Amino acid sequence: MEREQTARQKSLWWVAGVIVIVYALFPVAWIVSLSFKRASDLSSREFLPTTWTWDNYDLILRGDFQDLFLSALRNSIGITLIATFIAVVLSTFCAYAIARLDFPGKKLILTTALAVSIFPVISIVTPLFNLWRNIGLYDTWPGLIIPYLSLTLPLSIWTLSAFFRQIPWELEQAAQVDGATTWQAFRRVIVPLATPGVFTTAIISFFIAWNDFVYGISLTSTEAARPVPAALAFFTGASQFEQPAGAISAAAVIVTIPVVILVVLFQRRIVAGLTQGAVKG
Repeated sequence: MEREQTARQKSLWWVAGVIVIVYALFPVAWIVSLSFKRASDLSSREFLPTTWTWDNYDLILRGDFQDLFLSALRNSIGITLIATFIAVVLSTFCAYAIARLDFPGKKLILTTALAVSIFPVISIVTPLFNLWRNIGLYDTWPGLIIPYLSLTLPLSIWTLSAFFRQIPWELEQAAQVDGATTWQAFRRVIVPLATPGVFTTAIISFFIAWNDFVYGISLTSTEAARPVPAALAFFTGASQFEQPAGAISAAAVIVTIPVVILVVLFQRRIVAGLTQGAVKG
């Protein structure tokens, strides 16, 4: 009876997993299908294209949307990588201090970081827009990198501080007994042990910055710093009543490819970093 119940439970879990996967991947599959459809087939309710075509990809890579999309892609790659690097470096030092040192206001820092992470972005865009225009950061890379840090730093600090707490304090003390300075012990002992957590934090920060739309659309006005999510809103058809859904879908597929590659290549490290930081002992 127990074996039959266990087999039934496994079957139910498999069915539930398949339903969740289909539910999650169906919009992605639909966008991929749209990217290969001709303009005349976009209004069709058929899932697969009647005629597969690369016209939409050619349109954004070599056609009318080339300048808009490729410049936005360069902006997204550069801004996201810089914001991720800064967030990981700063959060590593901050999380280490929170986990290792006992000082007044430590809980306040974590609480503030949590409050900032859940604060609605749309509520600070308008004052940030006015401030950036006055000090010359509007429509620039630093003008987006700094707000992106407000999105990535809080979560990075929380993730890494939880991970650093799992590293035995005795390892750093042993390194100092052997003659290492505090910085050498941190760099050669603590950081290598924290690599899974740092790597996971970097991936999550990259995703957050890569997918941002509100800051990208509000704090840019030209192709000088506009990222891809914001640039997609400026794709226009032959008339004001026509929306180039095929080109937008093709651009969305290209932008999603780096995220998929990162997840597929480093999924084990991501899971390891999350689970090791969540388990005590």
